Amino acid sequence: MKYIDKLRNSGLRPTKQRLQICKVLFDTKKTFHFTINDLAKKIKKQINDNISLATIYNTIHAFEKKGYLKQIPINSNETYFDTNISDHHHFYDLKEERLIDLENSDVGPINIKKKINGKKIKSVEVLVKLED
Repeated sequence: MKYIDKLRNSGLRPTKQRLQICKVLFDTKKTFHFTINDLAKKIKKQINDNISLATIYNTIHAFEKKGYLKQIPINSNETYFDTNISDHHHFYDLKEERLIDLENSDVGPINIKKKINGKKIKSVEVLVKLED
C-alpha cells in the first residue's frame, strides 16, 4: 500500500487504522484544514469505522513532526492542521470556526523590522481573523 513508507518514516507501524487515516488525509484532490475532532468525524463518515482519538492524535502529530502536515494554532486551545504544507496565509472565520486559504498574491509585502540575534526568519504566514 502506498502509505506504508509514510507511516514507517514517521515512526509508526502501518496498522489498518493508521492506513485508514492516511487514506482520508492524502487520497484527495484538494488540500483541506481540520481539527483532530473534525478528522475523527470525517473518518467515521468516509470509512465507516471508529478509530480512537488517541490513535488519530498520535498519527497526526507524528505526521506534523515529519512535515507531512502543517499545524496552525488559532488560539491557546484550538489548533488546526493543513494538508497543504506550503508557506501560505489564512483567513479564520470566528463565527463558523473555519480556516480558509489566502493566496500569497492577496497579501502585500510584509516588512519585519525586529531581528533576533542568532535567528533568521524561516517563513512569514499571516492569520487574518474574520467576524460578522
